[in-house]
Amino acid sequence: MDLLSIFSSVLDEVYEKREYPALDALQSEWAETRPFEGLRVLVATPIYRNTMTQYRALVAGGATILVGFSGMNDGEIVEFLKDWGVPVVTPAEMLEAEARGEFVDLVLDCAGPFAALHPKIGFVELTRSGVQYYKDAKKPVFVADSGIVKRIETSLGTGDGYFRALEKLGFGDFGEKTPGVGFEGRRLLVFGSGKVGSGIALQGVRRGCCVTVVTDLSRGQSENGSNRHSDAANSMPAGDFSAVLLQNGVDVVDCHDYAAVASLIEKADFVVTATGVAGALNAPELQKSLLSTSAVLANMGVEDEYGGAIPAERVLNAKGPLNFILEEPTHLKYIDTSLALHAALAELLVQEAKSQSGELPAAPETGDVATSAGTVGLRFPPQELEQRLLSIAIQNGDIGPEICGMLGFSPDP
Repeated sequence: MDLLSIFSSVLDEVYEKREYPALDALQSEWAETRPFEGLRVLVATPIYRNTMTQYRALVAGGATILVGFSGMNDGEIVEFLKDWGVPVVTPAEMLEAEARGEFVDLVLDCAGPFAALHPKIGFVELTRSGVQYYKDAKKPVFVADSGIVKRIETSLGTGDGYFRALEKLGFGDFGEKTPGVGFEGRRLLVFGSGKVGSGIALQGVRRGCCVTVVTDLSRGQSENGSNRHSDAANSMPAGDFSAVLLQNGVDVVDCHDYAAVASLIEKADFVVTATGVAGALNAPELQKSLLSTSAVLANMGVEDEYGGAIPAERVLNAKGPLNFILEEPTHLKYIDTSLALHAALAELLVQEAKSQSGELPAAPETGDVATSAGTVGLRFPPQELEQRLLSIAIQNGDIGPEICGMLGFSPDP
């Protein structure tokens, strides 16, 4: 069996195409156009069964894939890939390969572990947390988490994953048999009002929680998701959704009011961090309350947001993102457009490289990182590409109505 058939044999038994309409559209198109023909593509999305839909689309487009291993994975899927001859590689192994003169053409990174590589064409970074590793990049770097598409995953899917993980651990029952019923009236305290934090908060509202969000109220509206700047990492939109939270009956409290926040921690049933900032809760006033509260503590960010004073065993999943205890941390229907954008931006880098010289660049020297195709540094996805993927997801996907609700309009009848 070829690799495309192998992936399909696993995926087609589990998923319907309406769960991944954007990736399905790319796969069908790329099977004809073969944009990655002859190219080696390192894909570092977390290794789970649902992310294999992205691998399959790239393989359909002619790519020879390597799968980047950096901690977030399903061990059974890792072994499955190895058994079928797909290289599963670490950052250190890839740097060793470069020292032998073996370069990949493209890196589809996630949170920046492969940022030190020297691909022939460029990078696509999936998350905002990975942007810091690319701020001085001498290669083209598209950031998929800089527009509206990523909100589907983070605002809808991640919040859903947080509550599914709590339910898996039994925290949603409280003596009742119907999952989720026990959240009614429970006090949920969310740190962070970006896409992830707001998504958790709004999911909490839907489950009947009394929700309070702690955020930095001194941040101006210039930082919201409607402002788009592309000249530097620190000018990327922070995506504060405080107005949306208030419209949904969520209390919003300033993070600098330590006395008020400490009191909320002590009274909470659930506390979850989603600021994206390491040690965000390091203030002594907050640490004391975190150590004494009976609340269920969890983190939904990549970094340890609780700080070293809070033992790992005090926080669910030892401070790791809670949804990663699940077989499917985020349902495929919520990550389809993000993974599709991640891959489609790689195709755009290939198109740009070919348009400049009519052929793709040769392998660089590891010390010469200035040779690049396309505009170097951090870049935003083209709006027309995002709109195309959104349209496909709304028209052909299971969550079309949810996306429309998030965007504030009704789907066509």
